[in-house]
Amino acid sequence: MKNDLLFDFAVDKTIQTVYITKEFAANLSLVWDAFTKQAILDQWWAPKPWLSKTKFMNFEVGGRRFYAMVSPEGLERWSIQKYTSITPETNFKMFNAFADKEENPELPGSEWDFNFSEQNGITKVSISIYNESLDRLEKMIEMGFKEGFTITINNLENLLTVLSKN
Repeated sequence: MKNDLLFDFAVDKTIQTVYITKEFAANLSLVWDAFTKQAILDQWWAPKPWLSKTKFMNFEVGGRRFYAMVSPEGLERWSIQKYTSITPETNFKMFNAFADKEENPELPGSEWDFNFSEQNGITKVSISIYNESLDRLEKMIEMGFKEGFTITINNLENLLTVLSKN
């Protein structure tokens, strides 16, 4: 992997939004699959040593993903994602909320908007995360969201290196 690939993480509390931009040295279809297919998502969508465990995922408009981030000690932190818009290999949007293990969401949640583009073999993913409340945004930041998501994105980058060779 190239070390000069863009990674930017910014928070704008005035509009309760997090912006993340990351470039990957992988083709667009592979990066898209990494964000939209359960078997690949579960390999990277948690900051190590935590693991991602999807109970179910239906990637279509109106579909949902219900998953837990699982600690090495077995602690489960559940979330539910509801897909609200999908334009293949270009964009998808989802509503995300923490939940209990019975799928009851803890509101308020956040709206995630993922944009994908490729140029010269580099795929750029731009993510905006709008939080319904400033309190929720601040809670995410206090819980170490930036650090955790940075580790998670590094997991993806390492996985893409392996998958690109196959």
